[in-house]
Formats: sequence, structure tokens, C-alpha cells
Amino acid sequence: MPTDLIIISEYCRNCDIDPTFIFSLEEEGLIQIYVVEGEPYLHLSQLKDIERFIRMHYDLSINIPGIETIEHMQTRMRALQQEINHLKSRLKLYEGKKETHFDELPEE
Repeated sequence: MPTDLIIISEYCRNCDIDPTFIFSLEEEGLIQIYVVEGEPYLHLSQLKDIERFIRMHYDLSINIPGIETIEHMQTRMRALQQEINHLKSRLKLYEGKKETHFDELPEE
């Protein structure tokens, strides 16, 4: 068994959560479950997201569709922020060329 996988039943027991919550997250496409020799596992790389989903659900009483909506909105916001950063860098490049162009104008 790879060392970067965690047995779902043990994770749920340690975190005191219902395993059906984890399976519901997979059904909504929020996480991926790996099955090795008939045993369902989580990948370590997903733990940060799973812990965030657990807090949303158990601490804030947000249902699974609500978590999915929030995740979609956050993904979209990150994409828009990347686009803004890209456009800012292009604008700076353009402004840099524009300034250089004006600096090269002959004086009257």
C-alpha cells in the first residue's frame, strides 16, 4: 500500500465524522476516493480540502450542495484573480513601452 493514502474508516474515526460525509463529497466530485484491495482510501494531498469541508459542514452547518457551490465560487475567484494579474502585467509591459517611446521623442 502506498504511504500517501489514508484509510477512510480510520480517518473518520480519528476525526469523529460520519464516513457517509466523505462518500458524499466524492459523489459531488469534491474529492477522489481510491480503492485498494477493496478498502477505500483518501490521498494525503486532499486532507487540507477535506478538513475545510468538514469545518464548513460540521461547524457552519453548510450542506454538501452548499459546499460544492462555495468551492466552485472560490475556484472561479482564483481564476479571475489570475486573469487580473495577467492583465496587470500586460498593462505594465505596455506602459513600459509607452514610456520608452515618449522618452525617445526629440525635443523641440
